[in-house]
Amino acid sequence: MTERPALSLPAIHASHGGCWLRDGFATRGLGKGEAIVAAADTPLLMLNAPLVASRLGYPDLSGLDLLELFAFVHPARFMVPTPKGLAHALGLDEPAGDDKVPQLLQEAAEALLGTCERADWSEREGAWTALQSLVRMRWPWATLLTPRIRKPERAERWLFAKLPEWEETAERPQPAQVVLGETAVVSRLAELTGAGAEARPTQQDYAREASRMFAPRQGQGQPHVVLAQAGTGTGKTFGYLAPSSLWAEQSGGTVWVSTYTKALQRQLRRESRRAFPASRNGKPPVVVRKGRENYLCLLNLEDALQGGFAGRAAILAQLVARWAAYSQDGDMIGGDLPGWLGTLFRKRGIAALTDQRGECVYAGCPHYRKCFIERASRASADAELVIANHALVMVNAARGRDAAQRPTRIVFDEGHHVFEAADSTFSAALTGADTIELRRWVIGPEGKSRGRRRGLSARLADVASYDEEGERAITQAREAAESLPSEGWLARVVEGTPSGPLEELLSAARALAYARDESGGQEAGYGLETEIAQLEGGFIEVAGQAQEALEALRKPLVRLGLRLEAIVEDGPDWLDGPARARIEGARSAIGWRSDLIAGWIALLARLGGPGDPDFVDWIAVERSDGREWDVGLHRHYLDPMKPFANAVLAPSHGVMMTSATLRDGDDWQSAVERSGAPHLDIAPRLFSAESPFDYASQAEVLIVTDVPKGDIPALAAAYGRLIEAAGGGALGLFTAIRRLRAVYGRIADRLARGGLPLFAQHVDPIDTGTLVDIFRDDPRASLLGTDALRDGVDVPGDSLRLVVMEQVPWPKPSILHRARRLAGGGSAYDDRIIRARLAQAFGRLIRSGTDKGHFVVLSSAFPSRLLSAFPAGTPIRRVTLDVALQSVSSSVSGREDAPATPREEGIS
Repeated sequence: MTERPALSLPAIHASHGGCWLRDGFATRGLGKGEAIVAAADTPLLMLNAPLVASRLGYPDLSGLDLLELFAFVHPARFMVPTPKGLAHALGLDEPAGDDKVPQLLQEAAEALLGTCERADWSEREGAWTALQSLVRMRWPWATLLTPRIRKPERAERWLFAKLPEWEETAERPQPAQVVLGETAVVSRLAELTGAGAEARPTQQDYAREASRMFAPRQGQGQPHVVLAQAGTGTGKTFGYLAPSSLWAEQSGGTVWVSTYTKALQRQLRRESRRAFPASRNGKPPVVVRKGRENYLCLLNLEDALQGGFAGRAAILAQLVARWAAYSQDGDMIGGDLPGWLGTLFRKRGIAALTDQRGECVYAGCPHYRKCFIERASRASADAELVIANHALVMVNAARGRDAAQRPTRIVFDEGHHVFEAADSTFSAALTGADTIELRRWVIGPEGKSRGRRRGLSARLADVASYDEEGERAITQAREAAESLPSEGWLARVVEGTPSGPLEELLSAARALAYARDESGGQEAGYGLETEIAQLEGGFIEVAGQAQEALEALRKPLVRLGLRLEAIVEDGPDWLDGPARARIEGARSAIGWRSDLIAGWIALLARLGGPGDPDFVDWIAVERSDGREWDVGLHRHYLDPMKPFANAVLAPSHGVMMTSATLRDGDDWQSAVERSGAPHLDIAPRLFSAESPFDYASQAEVLIVTDVPKGDIPALAAAYGRLIEAAGGGALGLFTAIRRLRAVYGRIADRLARGGLPLFAQHVDPIDTGTLVDIFRDDPRASLLGTDALRDGVDVPGDSLRLVVMEQVPWPKPSILHRARRLAGGGSAYDDRIIRARLAQAFGRLIRSGTDKGHFVVLSSAFPSRLLSAFPAGTPIRRVTLDVALQSVSSSVSGREDAPATPREEGIS
């Protein structure tokens, strides 16, 4: 590779294996204390300052972070935030070891600074203007960048002036009723897989079955429902994209593909390029849609740039503004904003730049015509394929603003998660955090509150001045909102000095949870739960007062919504297009919050009467690391697929749910029940395809029998030895964060000294997506995590060759689980959940036909009835840890002397 001069500034690198400092042209190892002194004396070059600070145990560390410089020079460009990733991104040689990293940092700094002087720097526009602001903020890199970036001959346009505007389009007609021919579907599949690809009959069968969902519907509320289990490697993505693209092309309609993880969304965006053109009639045929809270809010950014953010957060705002000018779609969470950028800055800076609280003013915003969220929404109305997530699809179907944009042909990929997504979407939670958020939305800023948040009065001032009844409703809503919890509510509730009917209710709920707690304080770090049953008169009286307060707020909101509807239908002279859009937006927000309050009222109304068999109600005190952070009453459907069937399935014309783990073994019953189809008296079409992988030769399941349960030192030793035996490439899955942290703390240093870097969720100051990127990029790295890694990790190849589970993933014994377990068959219900979790975890191991690896469970109490979770033919053995280590190391070294017995005697 091309050699470049290195910047002579001192550079530091810290890992679990040690610390190295390069001062001038020599690198030396040093202790943590000396490293901290060196970092405090002078700004040092480093990569990922929060991670270096974590390794040194020095949280106040600051310096010249190359990740910040990279984000400035190359906004919206992907980079794995490791020395190896930095080298690859800049065309430099990989460092041969930790001691070579400081020199790489010097070379990388010079390469990035040198880029700013090149005539072909593609991200030059806006850099000089942003730099002037960063100079005033004393950003450490500003003085080094100033002589490298020349002042443009013409003044650069402000970000908000150069972003493109979206355009209104004519309403789209209904899709044509077409029937897809099997020959055409298979032909389209062949186009997608490529001329040289081997024909796969199973994938063709899958594509034909997927096409059934696009047949014309024969009865109202009777969609075509297809349940398709497709083992890993079947090729299900192209299998459903083939008929989807064909139907969209022939009918002029839109297909929605819904996922549960952001990783699959990114994969779908890539693979959809084969199925759809880059542009059709000047519009993108493929659009990615997420919830509003994922996108950059331009008004929030403008406020941040103009003084709303201070200190380090203001620097973050400038770097985000650089990114916004080059972003594909403004997606901040899982899009082209580097996931590591927000973690470089303390507090929730990224979240503060999105519309987290539903406070959007729609057409009242000066950036409305350039809004990323509105652009995505309008683009999806004209798209042929919309890639979304389960929650957004359900919310859009249940309470979408525009009925014409509601999905009617939906493919639920990762279909095994539809049940839990519906459970979350159609539940109700009357909590302190939710009620204070509602207060802020109605009343607006109080006391010393900063920011641009405005209450109803400010947002609808023109309505109030025009419509007397509307003004009265706004005033009554504001007065009623005074009864909701206010700042400091949690402290008052804990101290037993609540203020107002809702705080009184939360205080009574908290007291009841503690009164009925039977843990004896042993689980002080976890939340408390108690079912809402056998309530005394005092509690019911407090709940009744809270119910009255909520009703007093809901009524004026409903009236206000009706007034806004009347104004839109019979508009006054001042109601131009933007004003109409703003009022429509306010009406939608008011309707949503009115429904939310109605759900709370319904929850409180049944406290004094008999329980509703359709619901499970309980009280919860939420705690984390011994600190309480919320209190509330919760209501979930016993079967959330009942509202899902009415809100999502019934209006649809065709729905497909697909996954590698949709059914339980060979039994379709639970999959059919969890589809919602029985609630509409629909018999779904069933299809199953086995994985083409040879699990008998590619994988082995080892159940280790001699690691004592609850023995943290033994558990940590087992993890450490297994990772060493595999030479890294291990994914460790835990059911408790506490045990994850304990194991990580015991083995990380030792593994690092052996050249095996270890990363962990809930420990390293890195977001989960970036942790997976780091893990994928380094075959010697290992990653520890919890449930999020059991599903959202797609790491084919040598980077993942060992999966280790600390124990059988038993369901958490919550009140909700207890109710569903009782209704679902007792222990058989538990077994279905556990087998599904095991199957999903095992599915991380073998992702291609050349992958090989071991799946290890550190639990002697592994019931034989759960072994059917693994693919047929997979070798399964109960062994000691020493035998497991021999098998893992033999596989890695390529020796053929590892035991090959498929199933040990006694395992069925």
